[in-house]
Amino acid sequence: MSKLTESQKESLLTEKLAKGEKITSTEEMTEEYREHLTNLMSMQADSEIAGAFGYVPWIMKSPSIQETYTVSQIVKDEVRHGHVMYRLLEQMGMDVQKYYDSHNFNLRVDAADIGAERVADDKRVNIFYYPINTWYDFIMFNFCMDRGAGHQLEDALDCSYKPWADVMEGIFKEEAMHMAHGDWWVKKLAADPKTKDKAQEALNTWYPRTMNIFGRANSPKNAIYRRLGLKKRDNDEVRQAFSAEIKKKCAENGLQVPDWTPVAKHMTEEPFIPG
Repeated sequence: MSKLTESQKESLLTEKLAKGEKITSTEEMTEEYREHLTNLMSMQADSEIAGAFGYVPWIMKSPSIQETYTVSQIVKDEVRHGHVMYRLLEQMGMDVQKYYDSHNFNLRVDAADIGAERVADDKRVNIFYYPINTWYDFIMFNFCMDRGAGHQLEDALDCSYKPWADVMEGIFKEEAMHMAHGDWWVKKLAADPKTKDKAQEALNTWYPRTMNIFGRANSPKNAIYRRLGLKKRDNDEVRQAFSAEIKKKCAENGLQVPDWTPVAKHMTEEPFIPG
């Protein structure tokens, strides 16, 4: 059987996507599809590993033995998510070990605000360049970032690449558990006058950072992702869904959602799909 040309692949792929069918192998992919799929899965894989490394110190600094166990489980989950995603990338032809060796996923920056910019050449979303300095930071990272990741993962649950969609169900469930951990602690900290102000301060830090992860509204790259079935919604649509849920949660706990204004020079086209 003769090898399909790129034009033939494009016609077949377009027809398949139009019918709502899934792509199951690399042989079905056009170069465009492969490039964008690899980019998105790399963003998730790198963010999972960088996120896990950022959590590691809180295994030792947690306030109780129960929390030491819980944080260690969260770290284990995130490393597993990264490993799962890198295995998918290996199937795409990536030399994962070489890639892993060439990046420092423990890199952190000592800056209050880097917008949506990356500071290194890995694919992690920039929120994973910030250190987690206090227990309040750790909790608000769970509360904000894990919730933001959850909203992004909703699209990946039914993406056009079946092997990716298949692994997302388990990842999504574990992310929901991390989010629930943050919710429990936010309720506890906000209810105590001794800790409420520090919880609010941490929210003021991490909410704007999370709002920056979703990418620009109406970005050309997002339109391509949607055309290829790799995403379902515009970046700003996902951001607004996240923001509405945070506002509801904060109202329930007596916390104030800080203002956030997008800064054009900080807005990248690329959203995060973490887990």
